[in-house]
Amino acid sequence: MKRMPLALVALAVSAFGIGTTEFVIAGLLPEVAATFDTSVPTAGLLISIYALGVAIGAPIITAATTRLPRKTVLMSLMGLFIAGNLVSAIAPTYAVLMVGRVLAALCHGAFFGIGAVVAASVVAPERRAQAIALMFTGLTLANVLGVPFGTLLGQQLGWRSTFWAVTGLGVIAMIGLLALVPRQPGSTVGLRGELVAFRRRGVWLAFAITALGYGGVFASFTFVAPMMTEVAGFSDGAITALLIVFGVGLVLGNLYGGRLADRGLMPAIHRILTGLLVVSIVFAFTIHSQVGAVITLFAFGFAGFATVPPLQSLVMHHAPESPTLASAGNIAAFNLGNAIGAWLAGLAIGAGLGYTAPNWVAAGMVAAGLGVAILASRLEARDARRGVVAVGTARPVAG
Repeated sequence: MKRMPLALVALAVSAFGIGTTEFVIAGLLPEVAATFDTSVPTAGLLISIYALGVAIGAPIITAATTRLPRKTVLMSLMGLFIAGNLVSAIAPTYAVLMVGRVLAALCHGAFFGIGAVVAASVVAPERRAQAIALMFTGLTLANVLGVPFGTLLGQQLGWRSTFWAVTGLGVIAMIGLLALVPRQPGSTVGLRGELVAFRRRGVWLAFAITALGYGGVFASFTFVAPMMTEVAGFSDGAITALLIVFGVGLVLGNLYGGRLADRGLMPAIHRILTGLLVVSIVFAFTIHSQVGAVITLFAFGFAGFATVPPLQSLVMHHAPESPTLASAGNIAAFNLGNAIGAWLAGLAIGAGLGYTAPNWVAAGMVAAGLGVAILASRLEARDARRGVVAVGTARPVAG
């Protein structure tokens, strides 16, 4: 097997830091609430405002920097990430901490969107999805290592120590980007040319598949703790170990999804979403057994994150000459799906359907995403029969 460029290591380290700062706050909410004499639900707004910052920042910042060299933009975004976490570490008030979270969030979507384009550009076309998967490995490892250890650090030495540690990670990532990522020009078509991609049916269908297919993952995962304690019967102390099991599934699924997508993009998406649909349904039944719940939780993480490399590759496939803004738009679609999935699952629980309901919500969203994927394949096959030239790379995607 050919070695992947070291630039992907720098991107993965950056993704690890960004993923850690996104998710670790959930485990530190009681400490943050105590520091600023506020309630845990109020402190929980730090999670919501971060997600909002990602969704808004991804397209706006990417649009504003389309013509700048991509390496320069990535380093600037990492600088913003460092600043945001530094502000969070020294925040004297809850409002200042909120500002720090917003600053860090603004870099998130744009970094992953542009980073995916850079990752795909440093390898041969037949290995692009694997390259994107390796970058996102940093994000999955953040769930396995960064979040539990960051939470433990914050609980032992105070929550500010976690943000100091993440700030240090940002500095290391900045050095890696400087040393290992090759210089690349910005978009040659400018903002107007990048916006052309949004006129294409395939780009919008790709966004829909992402929001629905991956959104189902968060419909279930958002409530995984009460599912495991209230239904499966685990103790509160077992949640960290269970999340590590889930995180290992994320890492392995991410790498599998990249390999599968490079063999055939749409067939990979069909296969993975079908697997995720089956696992979501099975989870509604196995959650009543501790052994079954653990096995299915791992499978859910595996299938859930196996979707990420092919879904990110799909939108870039439909915008080959102007992928930057479309790529960032798909990161926003991931986060939009996350928010919708969590909201729908919360409504189901609130309606008295119990903690197994999120798995049925997940299944419904994934089924919808799979339906859109099948529709997209059929439309592309119809265009091919009619002699319409498909926009995209030379790699076949229909199937």
